[in-house]
Amino acid sequence: QVQLVDSGGGLVQPGGSLRLSCAASGNIRSINYMGWYRQAPGNQRELVAGMITNDGSTNYADSVKGRFTISRDNAKNTVYLQMNSLKPEDTAVYFCSAITFRTYWGQGTQVTVSS
Repeated sequence: QVQLVDSGGGLVQPGGSLRLSCAASGNIRSINYMGWYRQAPGNQRELVAGMITNDGSTNYADSVKGRFTISRDNAKNTVYLQMNSLKPEDTAVYFCSAITFRTYWGQGTQVTVSS
């Protein structure tokens, strides 16, 4: 079992920044991949950024490349999503996920980009 707790969302103006955190606990060594997804009203959940845990390689959605960065702090068992140059279309609920032989989800954190 893996438990995930997302945090760090909020209201930010266009062009601003936020950093999301995902604290993992439980059977962390079994995690193969960690990702950040988002879901806006009326849309499907989409992958924003991810990281393969054994080598740290990352991947990003085209819409966020150059603006978002996924990183981790192994000592804190935490994965971060640094979001810069935020746009109104980034508004969504952001979910952390961890993949072992199944997928685990955080509870989600709301990000609203608006002036």
